[in-house]
Amino acid sequence: MSDPVQVETYDQIVEITIDRPPANAINAEVSNAVYAALSMLQQDDDLRVGIITGSGERIFSAGWDLKEIAAIDNNEEAVNSAYTCPGGFAGISEFWGLKKPVIAAINGMAVGGGFEIALASDMIVAADHAEFFLPEMQRGFLPDVGAIQILPRRVPYNVAMDLLYTGRRMDVTEARQWGLVCRVCPYTELMDTARGLAREVARGAPLALQALKEVVPAIYNLPMPQAFSATKPGNEELPIYQKMLMSEDFMEGPRAFAEKRAPLWRGK
Repeated sequence: MSDPVQVETYDQIVEITIDRPPANAINAEVSNAVYAALSMLQQDDDLRVGIITGSGERIFSAGWDLKEIAAIDNNEEAVNSAYTCPGGFAGISEFWGLKKPVIAAINGMAVGGGFEIALASDMIVAADHAEFFLPEMQRGFLPDVGAIQILPRRVPYNVAMDLLYTGRRMDVTEARQWGLVCRVCPYTELMDTARGLAREVARGAPLALQALKEVVPAIYNLPMPQAFSATKPGNEELPIYQKMLMSEDFMEGPRAFAEKRAPLWRGK
């Protein structure tokens, strides 16, 4: 049996493919493997960006493996199977220490937990036939590994409630209308588009990339004066941001601009 998660590194990128046909459903093995790949991204100074996608062109991921859950005879074990993996569901939903950006390349339907994997990513690129939906309400539980926490912050509240309560399908046209996805393309161009975006991101200074991922969630809900105050020298609550301010790369950027050359980032 082949590994349910395929991992490839190239051009400062880690590409993670959930490869568990027919539905790329998530279980503990998949969650642990995704977490291991993201940990490699986090720890390797030569790696800048992650891409997560699914195999095939029909389903990105159907989310939690409900067939495995149905075979469990008690609630506690069933619940724990989704919540106890490192990094949270699918190895990403609660990977709070991850300070490098991840792009979700949605190759088909992102269902339930599959939608929540996309929400846990920093940017979403989608094939033009992709769909997003949350059928948990009709399964007897809530999409509580990311959707109820994140979706109302990403799209208008009434849109989020509509999707959460009804489980209806949202196509990429609507997803782009609400700003949920950043790029849409034909399926045949999906991975080239995601890789091109990842390469664009990877050109940024390493510490600046990590600082952006640290800062934006920290200031997202702050009143504007506090948001500006948080991004000043000396704020120990944003250590990567402070490290960036005092880094060699902070000075390398202006010097490279003044000297009309490409910057030589050192990540320090």
